[in-house]
Amino acid sequence: MLKFLPPRIRNAVRHINLNTLYELRVRADRPLTGNVGGVFRYLNENGVCGRAAALHPSAEEINELILAASGHSVYAVENQLRQGFLTGEEGERIGIAGTFVYDSGRVLSVNRITSVCIRIPHDVKGCAETIYTRCFGEGICSVLILSPPGEGKTTILRDLCRLLCERTQKNVLVSDERGELSAGELGESADVICFADKLTAFTAGIRAMRPDVIVTDELLPEDYLAVKRAIDGGIAVLASAHLKRPEDVPEKIFSRYVVLDGLGRVGKIVSSEGENVD
Repeated sequence: MLKFLPPRIRNAVRHINLNTLYELRVRADRPLTGNVGGVFRYLNENGVCGRAAALHPSAEEINELILAASGHSVYAVENQLRQGFLTGEEGERIGIAGTFVYDSGRVLSVNRITSVCIRIPHDVKGCAETIYTRCFGEGICSVLILSPPGEGKTTILRDLCRLLCERTQKNVLVSDERGELSAGELGESADVICFADKLTAFTAGIRAMRPDVIVTDELLPEDYLAVKRAIDGGIAVLASAHLKRPEDVPEKIFSRYVVLDGLGRVGKIVSSEGENVD
């Protein structure tokens, strides 16, 4: 995990239990910080420290990080970079900020990357047990998990996929657009399509793999058409979205809406009719 980090930043991480490290923020010439146990801390080569002692990564170290994470071939991950992220070989999502270069309304490249947000995937077995029990008591149905970014939606979806595979042996197709959702144990009856947009993954996956269930992450408004086609065709869809309330969902096509409470736990579950599900 995190093998692409430059030496100074790697030394800082070595002093932290990776089970408690959720995110690293690497900004050129500014203090290095990490989300450790749910709280952002300053870091240096000895681990957690005060602000005055924090490590200040250089622009050169950020370039080194991106090059290493790309397998030393930035051209091989050019399409990911144009979308503002890169995925490490163990599922680490590396978000980037810098200067986006456009040509004819299309992102051509990203120059001068100045900030990197690294999200570290974790397997938390059993974290989806409540959702499984309360949503699937009468059979598998379509579920949308809602919360702002960074509150555990991907981790829960991954565990929900594992539970489905273990307990039902249903054929589960995982549409993993960013290569993050499949960075962990999914179950032996799961098939994965990586780095394809959802329309492509859903269309090709349904034709080729005959799934009973499709699992995908971070729905955008343009993704709901593909999801609706799958649900209308008798396929259950388990997904997540960066929203706070069921009423903010643009297309009410799911049977259950799960709202997380801000700590990665289930706050409430409501039906498609807006009624609470016990």
